[in-house]
Amino acid sequence: KGMIALEQKILPEMLKTSIYKAEKLIELLQSKGTSFARSHVNIEPTSKLQSLKNLQIALANKKDGFGAELVAFPQHGVYYTDSVPYLKEAAQMDIDFIGGVDPYTIDGAIEKTMDFTVQLALDHNKGIDIHLHESTESGLKTVEYLIDKVNENKNLKGKTFLSHCFILGKLEKAKQEEMAEKLAAAQIGIVSTIPIGSLMMPIPTLMKYGVSVMTGNDSIIDQWNTFGTGSVLQKANLAAQLYGQSTEFGLSRMLKLATVDIIPLDDQGKQQWPKVGDVADVVLVDASCSAEAV
Repeated sequence: KGMIALEQKILPEMLKTSIYKAEKLIELLQSKGTSFARSHVNIEPTSKLQSLKNLQIALANKKDGFGAELVAFPQHGVYYTDSVPYLKEAAQMDIDFIGGVDPYTIDGAIEKTMDFTVQLALDHNKGIDIHLHESTESGLKTVEYLIDKVNENKNLKGKTFLSHCFILGKLEKAKQEEMAEKLAAAQIGIVSTIPIGSLMMPIPTLMKYGVSVMTGNDSIIDQWNTFGTGSVLQKANLAAQLYGQSTEFGLSRMLKLATVDIIPLDDQGKQQWPKVGDVADVVLVDASCSAEAV
């Protein structure tokens, strides 16, 4: 909440240069081989819809070589600061996901915030991307509540994601497997920065059960986190190191984390990509095989 207070002070000044900065970040991502990103954009009472409008201008300026899907993100809480009217307005604009952040810690209620988020997504045919850092009982309750909501509303399957979801790293192995199975059945994806330190996310377990795992940079240059490089291939490399995937086979599987599950060879070594008719969005890497690229 201290960081939210800081943002409320500095956002008005930051918005003056946010189009320029967004364009520079797009150029950085392109230099690392990324041509498409999911970007979260602040929707809250301080910047209202200006951050979204500025980002859309930057994306329009870069549209020939870069695409994005946007998350209307209540960084300052849905109810902690009254972001509801702005989220409702953003949902009618050109965005793809309704976001959320730590409903219990920030807003003080899981059900009220999640119900609003889910309903807004349903009303406007959007996806959901909840940033969940809570690693105690409230985190698990939020995950289970979201799974139930998605199972009740089948058109949210494949369009719902939990970012970070640190609670999964705190569970016992058996509970991790149970949650991975439930997430896979509900087609809820996990977006991870592959955190290093005291918390180890169970990425291999999630992949084993067929959960779609994507990686990204939590941030690149801002007051929340300064360690992002813009490279998702680096995230695949980090995951390979963290989870001991040092064989050619293991390394090649980790490439999925950088490509949203698309890799040239299946687990039996048969070519599965590219095939005639596949979308021709290709990044060439100076490597002899997937493992070397990672």
